[in-house]
Amino acid sequence: MTIEISPVAGSADRKAFIDLPWDLYRDDPHWVPPLKSEVRALLEEKVNPWFDHGRLQAFLARRNGRVVGRITAQIDDLVEREMGKGTGQWGMFEAADADVAAALIRAAENWLRAQGMTRALGPFSISIWDEPGLLIKGFEEDPMVMMGHHKPAYADWIEAAGYEKAKDLYTYKLDITKDLPPVIDKLVTMADKSKRIAIRDAEKSNFDRDAAIIMGILNDAWSDNWGFTPLTDREIAYGAKKLKPLIVEDWTKIVEVDGEPAAFMITIPDANEMIKDMDGRLFPFNWIKLLWRLRNPATSRVRVPLMGVVKKHQGGRLASMLAFQMIEHTRRLCVERGVEWGEIGWVLEDNQGMNSIAEISNSECNHTYRIYQKAL
Repeated sequence: MTIEISPVAGSADRKAFIDLPWDLYRDDPHWVPPLKSEVRALLEEKVNPWFDHGRLQAFLARRNGRVVGRITAQIDDLVEREMGKGTGQWGMFEAADADVAAALIRAAENWLRAQGMTRALGPFSISIWDEPGLLIKGFEEDPMVMMGHHKPAYADWIEAAGYEKAKDLYTYKLDITKDLPPVIDKLVTMADKSKRIAIRDAEKSNFDRDAAIIMGILNDAWSDNWGFTPLTDREIAYGAKKLKPLIVEDWTKIVEVDGEPAAFMITIPDANEMIKDMDGRLFPFNWIKLLWRLRNPATSRVRVPLMGVVKKHQGGRLASMLAFQMIEHTRRLCVERGVEWGEIGWVLEDNQGMNSIAEISNSECNHTYRIYQKAL
């Protein structure tokens, strides 16, 4: 049975591309159907500001006329600037079997080569700020909001195409109903008593201001991390608009040191718990259900997707004080609202500071996501 690979062209192909996971994951209890409107917006050039500096080609695989796989190949000018000229990427990868996977990866690689790329990294859906990496550990539980869930066989199929590990990303699970170790209490007490340190909640009424402060800290704190690409002003505005409905003011912390922004931590309810029963559809009535749930986000899990300390304070005790102060203040508030579990991540495997914070907190690595690379 011949596998046909074709570029996505037109609304019918776009719909087939978005709908495919419903077929492949129908028997997986831990797959959370994404909101189709969110996936559609991710791929829409007129909506997603990533396309200001990136270009993309999506492909579908068909066997006997039936869609059995999908992939995107993409080139990001900011990735080339930060990761090296000739670095292309692929992502949004789904395949029914090994043969389909091989054909899709070849198609993505051929497109990248034709664009002058000499190296491929993947999967990225569609950037490191969206859903990076392939799940290789943690298949037995639902993913948190904005994290991926994949079939265990995918790793073997990707490696069979000649790919090797570039970097692993970790998430850490923490039972927040338990007090943190005494050494952390001491650091938090020191931070709370320090006249140099001021911690405050984000304000939705001034969310544009606070989002700009947070992103300014982020672009500084993460700038030396592997794979980092700075967010543009349009991406910051777009991301803030998407994130705002999930923001709980006293779960989002901004810390100043000597009157200057120095650290932040965003904690959000696990929206996957809110949408899992919606089958990817907001209409006709699920949007009302979601709005109601967002007004009082009573989820059992929360996620810390973003956290950072400015570079000039990294590497010393002050950084630990700031991080644990934000974690502990937020932990207490989450417990008061019935939250049981927190997840920190993703964290680069070689980010010693963040991995140490997670380990000292007695959290456990519950998911590993792998980014692969290959010379073209």
